[in-house]
Amino acid sequence: MLYSLKGKLIHREPNVAVIECGGVGFRCHITMTTARQLPAPGEQAMLYTRMNVRDDAIELFGFADRAELGCFNHLISVTGVGPKVALAVLSELSPERVALAAASGDYKTLTKAPGVGPKLAQRIVLELKDKFGRLQPSGTEFSGDVGIPSAAGNAGEAVSALSVLGFTSGEASAAVAKLDSSLPVETLVREALKMLAKRG
Repeated sequence: MLYSLKGKLIHREPNVAVIECGGVGFRCHITMTTARQLPAPGEQAMLYTRMNVRDDAIELFGFADRAELGCFNHLISVTGVGPKVALAVLSELSPERVALAAASGDYKTLTKAPGVGPKLAQRIVLELKDKFGRLQPSGTEFSGDVGIPSAAGNAGEAVSALSVLGFTSGEASAAVAKLDSSLPVETLVREALKMLAKRG
């Protein structure tokens, strides 16, 4: 399976990017967020990818960073959410906003995306909460992996949100531990993502 593509950007549309690698042009469906981060055609670009194989087609989806790819993978695992809906969600909301909505049960935020009604938004919240429930704060400590620093309040919510985006509990905890735990959850997630992106 393709993990990433790096090569010359030879074509770009609002929802499509074509990257040439070794003389082959790979057509990737992308979010509006990724489209805004791409360079001009003719320049070098890199996308993290997810291949989707169907009976009638093989499609490639590309993302500017690991957080967006991780969030996409979680979204398409939800019953009733296909790749097109997942792209619509991530074109409307950043990965951290999706993660925070799931962590806090705020399904109304998800309905901002085209094609996502209240029922589907509630299902997304319910199923994504299940995926990272073991990392939710239990009292003042995580009831998850041994050796992960205890966390509560904003720091705990930030670690949970980062886990939804595809980072391990260790990576998330290490990044959040370097920040001021009194900061708002969204700020903690944003700053942690910056650190994790530099590392990656």
